[in-house]
Amino acid sequence: MNHIPNNLFHSINQFSRHFSKNLNEALTPLGLYTAQWTIIYLLKTNGPATQKELSHYLGVEAPTMTRSLARMEKSGWITKNTGTDKREKQITLTEAANGMYEIWLQTVRTCESQVLKNISNQETEEILAILKKMSSNL
Repeated sequence: MNHIPNNLFHSINQFSRHFSKNLNEALTPLGLYTAQWTIIYLLKTNGPATQKELSHYLGVEAPTMTRSLARMEKSGWITKNTGTDKREKQITLTEAANGMYEIWLQTVRTCESQVLKNISNQETEEILAILKKMSSNL
């Protein structure tokens, strides 16, 4: 096994927390939080999904996902529709969310660009490859 720097996972966790905080500060004036953005991005990218699918993909416990989806439904960003399995509802984006999507995306991309301003495309690809390898070990 390779020697793991003592602060590797601490640094990853801290970066994630700080980036989420910055992203929240940028998205909150637009009526959205980072956790909600991840759900919206997933629904926009992959299409409708069940709560179980969203929870699994995002690594979030069911009660947490239930609360997030309830807030998003109240805000008018998602709807829950009965799918082929009557027990599970398909979650879809509303017209309002689709209308805001490009604005939210631009805000997120601006935050990402700020973080990546001194990072080359090659370094970004290397980071992605490493994260993919690490994720496959989970």
